[in-house]
Amino acid sequence: MTSLETAAIVFACLAGGAGLGMALRRRLPADHLTSEAKDVVKLGTGLIGTMAALLLGLLTASAKTSFDAENSAVKQTAAQLLSLDRALAQYGPETALLRSQLRTLVEERVATIWPADAPARPDMQPRSTSLAEGFLTQMRQLSPTSTVQRDAQATALKLTEQILEARFLLFTQAAGSAIPIPFLVVVVFWLTLVFGSFAILSPPNPTVAAVLLLSALSVSGALFLVMEMDTPFEGLLRISPAPLQYALARMGQ
Repeated sequence: MTSLETAAIVFACLAGGAGLGMALRRRLPADHLTSEAKDVVKLGTGLIGTMAALLLGLLTASAKTSFDAENSAVKQTAAQLLSLDRALAQYGPETALLRSQLRTLVEERVATIWPADAPARPDMQPRSTSLAEGFLTQMRQLSPTSTVQRDAQATALKLTEQILEARFLLFTQAAGSAIPIPFLVVVVFWLTLVFGSFAILSPPNPTVAAVLLLSALSVSGALFLVMEMDTPFEGLLRISPAPLQYALARMGQ
């Protein structure tokens, strides 16, 4: 289910809760709408609203933390790729083919994660694992003849292993969701009760209806942004490929 579809369902639930509350208000006996009864409803609504706000804050924090972690991993990988290219360059002309292969691997990965066709879904499957491991094997087979080459090979091997580790970590993080679905369901249910309570306590007029609809739209919009952060490589809020593109532009120089 996409973020937009989730937001639409949330809006429908909140608007439906408000509509149900308005319909229920018309059918309640007068003694159910006394000031004492309204005070009890307000207390219950305040309690539910506070719990919903806490859970919504947890969902937002979880999605934001996951988004920031993957964004940081992309930037770190870009820096490591540049360092790896420089280490291979310091080794000498013997690594010219390796540097070319490295650039090709990065170009292919950027093209699959950030496709030129914007609506296309990114390919987060590690399809080029054998190529990456073959690249690592070729580096291990180098025969350094000087201290400079040995140091450059050791640095390159260390950086390659770190990049491969970060790559698999990125794939595993992207494969799962940082937002627990039961949390989301409970939050929507509580918010629906809150909107229904607001409608019961308010006179049924166009102004109240408009405020409730705008509030429902605002809440569903907030949840839309949270869901967008949970899919960092697609949608409206997605991680920029700029760090990797920057690295690509300077590799091989």
